[in-house]
Amino acid sequence: MKPRTPPDSPLLFDTAPLVPDFRLELKARKAGHWPVAGADEAGRGPLAGPVVAAAVILDPRRIPEGLNDSKQLSAQRREELFVQILATATVSIASSSSTRIDETDIRKASLDAMRRAICSLAIPASYVLTDGLDVPPGLDCPGQAVVKGDARSVSIAAASIVAKVTRDRMMARAHSVFPDYGFAAHVGYGTAQHRAGIERHGPCSLHRMSFRPLRKTENGPETDELLSE
Repeated sequence: MKPRTPPDSPLLFDTAPLVPDFRLELKARKAGHWPVAGADEAGRGPLAGPVVAAAVILDPRRIPEGLNDSKQLSAQRREELFVQILATATVSIASSSSTRIDETDIRKASLDAMRRAICSLAIPASYVLTDGLDVPPGLDCPGQAVVKGDARSVSIAAASIVAKVTRDRMMARAHSVFPDYGFAAHVGYGTAQHRAGIERHGPCSLHRMSFRPLRKTENGPETDELLSE
């Protein structure tokens, strides 16, 4: 039997993990856009707390080593990079509260927080790279939405770290005000500990009442699971 000829291209999913770099920023610069900001958010999926967005313009000469998707880093490494990013880059942070999330929806609240973070940069961005599928409406500059952007662009990765660390710190502070829910441990996600706290004490002002299982129907509170992002 004649042996099979191996394919001349790699398998569709047999690829190395994405590692963020500066290529998208340099491409925008070559097209005449500078400076370039990366933007990302943290906290779309939790049952409580704000969604936090960050915008970051990195200094190409002082990019911190080890920038990556915040979910791929330990809490200690995120904190270390957070300090380095603030010391070397132009950074802006904005958030949308649980009240705003309930009044609109999580997508609109996230994009609005991202828009405000971008528009509040001390150095106006000429171009913006955002994580995900959407560029926030209402910007003063063009932008590009990048799927898995925090694993492809160091600017977006830096924004994801700043947003994540900021939100985690906010939820740690919230724990001191509302200790019955364990916010310091789960930062608002729908863990068993969190759901037990809601069951015992009811929701507090930080809870997103439009999210299941907090959202009420004509038959009372809904009980199906929230699919966290």
